Amino acid sequence: MAAIATPLANSPDEKTYRRRINAWALYDVANSAFFTTILAAVLPAYYSAVAGATLPSPAYATQRWSISLSIALFITALLSPILGTLSDIVRGKKALLAVFATIGIIATGLMVLIGTGDWLLASVLIVFARLGAAGSIVFYDALLPHIARDEDQDRVSTLGYALGYLGGGVLLAINVVMINVIPDDIFPFAFEFAGVRLSLFSVAIWWALFTIPLFLQIPEPQSATQKLKAGENVVSASFRQLGATFRDLSQYRELFKYLIAFLIYNDGIGTIIGVATIYGAELGFQTTELILALLLVQFVGIPFSFIFGVLPNPESKRRSGFLAFIVFNAVALPIVGVALRYTLPVTVTGAPVPDYTTVGDFRGQGDYAAPTFITGDVWQTQAIDGALLDADADVQYVFNIGADAAYEIPFNGQRVDFTYAMGADFGIFALELDGAPFLDDDGQPQTIDTYSANARYGLDETIDAPTPGQHTLRLVNTGEANPASSGNQLGFGTVTVKPPVRGGNLLMILGALLAVQAAGALFAVLGGWRLLKPLADSLNTKRSIILSLVVYCMIAIWGFFLNSTVEFWFLAWMVGIVQGGSQALSRSMYAGMTPASKSGEFFGLFAIMEKFSAIIGPLLFALAVGIFGNSRPAILSLIALFIIGGYLLTRVDVEAGRKLAHEENARLAGES
Repeated sequence: MAAIATPLANSPDEKTYRRRINAWALYDVANSAFFTTILAAVLPAYYSAVAGATLPSPAYATQRWSISLSIALFITALLSPILGTLSDIVRGKKALLAVFATIGIIATGLMVLIGTGDWLLASVLIVFARLGAAGSIVFYDALLPHIARDEDQDRVSTLGYALGYLGGGVLLAINVVMINVIPDDIFPFAFEFAGVRLSLFSVAIWWALFTIPLFLQIPEPQSATQKLKAGENVVSASFRQLGATFRDLSQYRELFKYLIAFLIYNDGIGTIIGVATIYGAELGFQTTELILALLLVQFVGIPFSFIFGVLPNPESKRRSGFLAFIVFNAVALPIVGVALRYTLPVTVTGAPVPDYTTVGDFRGQGDYAAPTFITGDVWQTQAIDGALLDADADVQYVFNIGADAAYEIPFNGQRVDFTYAMGADFGIFALELDGAPFLDDDGQPQTIDTYSANARYGLDETIDAPTPGQHTLRLVNTGEANPASSGNQLGFGTVTVKPPVRGGNLLMILGALLAVQAAGALFAVLGGWRLLKPLADSLNTKRSIILSLVVYCMIAIWGFFLNSTVEFWFLAWMVGIVQGGSQALSRSMYAGMTPASKSGEFFGLFAIMEKFSAIIGPLLFALAVGIFGNSRPAILSLIALFIIGGYLLTRVDVEAGRKLAHEENARLAGES
């Protein structure tokens, strides 16, 4: 079998080289849209509310969603090193990337078919789509040593991440508009939730379009020098080579040490990404703010990914200024954010206001079991039987009530959340606030249709009053019902009076953020670059990653104390500074210590480490929440992962790892 003569295929001229780099980086644009729109922003909520509408509760939908993702990740982790090794033995990196990308694109495109109750179809499609996305990334990463020179790998890797942030953010913004603008009756045939379903389909189109340049511009790397033994096929040879690698891990000691360090510190990074939205919701931030903050991180990550890609380059004259800009942000963002919290009005900063208290019959902030706030004709009050109620049901009672009878919730506050059930004999209820119909976003009286052929429980509804104060919310039986339903039952559970709604003037907050960036640019240009030049001159890829981990430690500490909207946005900006750069440099450093002849195999192992790095952090986070009862100490506990991972990273001899990779490439070239 043929061997790799050099890491770069066909020794391209400079124009061809740049074209291949750009084509490779565009696949990050293609793939990132899947992770942003499908996995993070749109499909989870759609799966729970629509595809899982026939499941007993949203908790069941969440369970099946999690199981689907776990199955996909397990299959990917199992296959990645095997297929990676196979791609080294035969000329298969592009071919296998094409196979997995095609699987992912087709599965994503078919999501347009997911309608009400189609949770099984959605689960099958997300398994194949997630498998396609994760599997294709293994071979995409494995192409890096073949298309980028050693001295360019940091820059090329960060280019991919930066374009990925851009692509994912742009399509997500387009999808948000589509979901809110496209009417359900846009087609002449029944097509419910058209905006969401077309958004899911748009990801497949986007993914396919931005994959094309890679296949047109990048040649398939040659295979490694591996002789097939008598009676052996490429699959058995793959297992043989993979076994040899595990036996010879001591030969790749520095690479293995780096994998362990990466497993630990990347776990902290992944946990911060994964829990940021939940943590923000726990602190009382609005869903719209959380989505906008996600977009902010995406777009801030674009320039800072490029900046981090320059830091390790000794030939760059700008890295001292870039380092000064990063250091200024790391120091100024927490100081300015906290200062604004304490100096500006709460209407601007979104700082906490006093909790709502109970006043007479008007319940204050807190959780309440379903009380007997029933007015009108009450026929029967009964506990839901064990077939419908479990530990997570959060629905305690079923009321059989006549037409015009109502369930009444007096509360002192602004937002109230209640859980309810659906069933075959359940009816349609109108919402009234302070004696007047409660209007939905379209200005129409809002109703809740609680009919369902299959019993469901644990459904949530949140009502926002125009202003805080003493209010009375009523659910009134309209007397209307599905023809198959008596319409007399209302299943009701916990009532939660929410904490005060956080204010905050988003335009002023963004203005303050931009002012900090302008001040940082002035600091870097007017003298900061000179002050930090000695440190900049000492930076390499490893030290640049360690710099990002120091910033992550500051993020975790600040997250522990954070308690205002302005701080949340400043912290999101700070995450955007280091998120893309840290991950891009981690990939390029690994590529630099990987023999090009074994890139598929080693990036298969890298993929396994990325999957395992989604385990420790969430468990640590959950343990801290269990011990302390809230997420603040859990956020602080992540510092341990950054410190331990950073320390282990300092013990990695990167130059020795790169030297071994070059020697392995040279040896295989000599055997060709």
